[in-house]
Amino acid sequence: MKLTRSVYYRFVLIGGFVLLLELLCRSGVIDRLTMQPPTDMVRDLVLLLISGKMNAAMLKTFVNVAVASGLAVIAGIALGVALHGWHAARQVLEPLFATYYAIPIYAFYPLLIIMFGLGDVPQVLTGFMLAVVAVIVNTLNGLDRVSRVLMKTARVYRLGPIATALKVTLPSAAPYLLTGVRLAVAYAFIGVIGAEFIMSRTGIGYEISFAYNNFDNRVMYPLILLILITSIALNAALSHWERVIARRRSRS
Repeated sequence: MKLTRSVYYRFVLIGGFVLLLELLCRSGVIDRLTMQPPTDMVRDLVLLLISGKMNAAMLKTFVNVAVASGLAVIAGIALGVALHGWHAARQVLEPLFATYYAIPIYAFYPLLIIMFGLGDVPQVLTGFMLAVVAVIVNTLNGLDRVSRVLMKTARVYRLGPIATALKVTLPSAAPYLLTGVRLAVAYAFIGVIGAEFIMSRTGIGYEISFAYNNFDNRVMYPLILLILITSIALNAALSHWERVIARRRSRS
């Protein structure tokens, strides 16, 4: 894959920041109680993965994130399609979407615990609630940009609303849908791990919180690094497919 200038500069910026952080930690400007050097984080992460001590916690968190983001994508696309064809409801709800993320979602977490108990459901719902609106908004943006020619073609072939969505509008809006998927994954990570911080006995969020309370940097920072690596890798993969689809659309 050929690196663009912006990607090259991004790597240089990130590499420079990591190098600066390494120098500050090694020189004692940042003491070991506050943060360990990035190279030590990588080493401890490898040792942690080899030991298998966090396998159960990682599996729990990644499964919950996958469920939350998957539900958000399905529900968000379906609601986006419905709202796009229901203008009155869209006019009422669209201003609320713009202010949705000003709402403290975690304030509802005690209510979710009362309703669904202390299992995985409150954590999945928290991730879902954070992710679904991003999918709805990007679905609406994509559908707004579907060519009128395609819509006329669908009417000529007498396609119903569902067939039109599946065969015409959603494929045409695919780059915007992938943007919604990227945001859904990011928000699902934030929601699930944040919920594990608040009240959980398992999961990466709980393990980070436990390590923080016990000044165990050899567990806390490697787990934070694991989350960063996973989310960046997923985001990069989805961004690549988004660019591929956008290029194919521009050529067609």
